[in-house]
Amino acid sequence: MARTGPFEYLQQVRAETAKVVWPSRRETIVTTIMVVIMAVLASIFFLIADQIFSWGVTQLLQLGH
Repeated sequence: MARTGPFEYLQQVRAETAKVVWPSRRETIVTTIMVVIMAVLASIFFLIADQIFSWGVTQLLQLGH
């Protein structure tokens, strides 16, 4: 594999960057909203799961008394 110089490398980077199809503003907003919704749902799920496990461990520890 031949080494490329810095100038040629920058030309290749610029050529590849020109091929990128950037999302529209609407696509970015919709995707961001979906990520926020999924993060909130995941946090609620883990909160509920944590509360259930906490209650279960408390019940098990109280059996020893």
